[in-house]
Amino acid sequence: MKRAGAVRTDASLNPPPGTTPEFFSPQVSAARRFYLDLKPSPAQALTVISGGCEHCTPDYVIHRATFPFYSIEYVARGRGLVKLQGRTHELQPGRLFSYGPGIRQDIAADPADPPVKYFVDFAGRPARKLLRDCHLPPGGVLQIFPPNEIQNLFDELLRTGQRGSRHSAELCAKLLECLMLKISESRAPVGGVETLSFTTYQQARQHVQQHFQRLKTLRQLSEECHLNGAYLCRLFQRYDHQSPYQFLMRLKMNLAAERLQKPGALVKQVSEEAGFSDAFHFSRAFKSVFGVAPDAFRRMR
Repeated sequence: MKRAGAVRTDASLNPPPGTTPEFFSPQVSAARRFYLDLKPSPAQALTVISGGCEHCTPDYVIHRATFPFYSIEYVARGRGLVKLQGRTHELQPGRLFSYGPGIRQDIAADPADPPVKYFVDFAGRPARKLLRDCHLPPGGVLQIFPPNEIQNLFDELLRTGQRGSRHSAELCAKLLECLMLKISESRAPVGGVETLSFTTYQQARQHVQQHFQRLKTLRQLSEECHLNGAYLCRLFQRYDHQSPYQFLMRLKMNLAAERLQKPGALVKQVSEEAGFSDAFHFSRAFKSVFGVAPDAFRRMR
């Protein structure tokens, strides 16, 4: 994994060519890393400092009282423990945690299954707010569902940073913002009572995805999921930031848009395939989702 326990000196921020900064731990069996601006101004825009992917050794242990930058770490494989702000959390695939200045970190690998972890370190005025907005403030822990949902973004961030082009720093900052949005969208409860409600939400969402063509109303969905309609709406608002009916309509209209692109497709026929008996109602629903009517959409292709 990464970072030695001591806070770095200025010399460690600018390592000689071919060496790594002192805040990277030697307790890794393999690593891919990149370094950009190692001495950022706290007042500047969002700035990626460094990032990478590291394969921890079985004896990997970190005890650090603070860290000068904000950081997000993501477990892709393996297990371990992390203690942040006095609370110990299990590390497992899909687990995220963050830290920064003033946050103590104690991290240890499971010797029987040491983790493979991605990380990104960053600074700048917007950093702390962005972490709060994605529900991962410094010292926080999240679970991503499914566990590999954000790995592609971490890989792209790593490739972009390693490329070292004149646009790498700006691109990495934008990718970090995208990563935080994806974290907010994909987060799941770490444990406790909320895990039960999240499981219920997942089951209802999966039911919509499997049967959206024939489903028509919130009442029908609630009955098939054996849930109160108001409770179902609260679950979707909490975990998906939209109503179950909005999610249902989005799936129906995505299918309809795909069918409308086929040569000779008729609006009436597509509306029936999407589960609408009234073509006028279908057209209104289509326009509410995409901003254009079905006929106008066909003329755009």
